[in-house]
Order: sequence, then C-alpha cells, then structure tokens
Amino acid sequence: QVQLVESGGGLVQPGGSLRISCAVSRRTGQMAAMGWFRQAPGKERDFVAAITWSGSRTRYADSVKGRFTISTDNAKNTVYLQMNSLKPEDTAVYYCASTDLSLLLYSTATYNYWGQGTQVTVSS
Repeated sequence: QVQLVESGGGLVQPGGSLRISCAVSRRTGQMAAMGWFRQAPGKERDFVAAITWSGSRTRYADSVKGRFTISTDNAKNTVYLQMNSLKPEDTAVYYCASTDLSLLLYSTATYNYWGQGTQVTVSS
C-alpha cells in the first residue's frame, strides 16, 4: 500500500513564502512522476505543478509560474513545493499525487495515488 503524506501547510501573509512537503511511504519502480494540485472551497481540483522523479521535467500552471518551484529528494522519497510571493487566491487545500505515467501531468485522471491534503491559507 502506497501512502502519500503532505505536511507544512499553514497561515501566511500575502507576499510571504511557504514550503510544503509530500512523503511517499513506498516508492515503486513504476512511479514516474509526482504532482501538486489544489482545491479551494466550492471549486474543482486544479493542477499546480508536476515533476518526474528523474527531475528532468517539470511543469507549472500559468498562475504559479515564476512563484512556485517543485523539487524532489529521491533519497527521502519526498517531493516539495516551494511557494513564494503568495497571494490570497493561492488559498486552498494542496494535494500531492503520484502517477506511473509521464504524460498529461496536468490532469487529475493521470494520478493513481493521492495524499490527504494540507491547508494553505494566505491572509493578512
């Protein structure tokens, strides 16, 4: 059984920074990439960023380009999302997810394992 556990969420002021983490309990050979998604109340779950475990490829939503950075620590089976210049509209529950594919990384349907989510609130 593969488990993804997010951590690091919290309350931050606009313009501030936060780093959230996702630890993978058991990384299988099929796991190709990891993604971060977010869901605000009453809205759909939206793509934020994705990365292949090799680190050779990353992808970002237009809304976070230049502000967020996704990275991995293969030795720790952990993926990070560094979020800078945070805005109130970044407020959401952030979910990490794992996929055996390296295509269509922006789609929720691509992913087969999900974490429970961590709340990020940007407010003064």
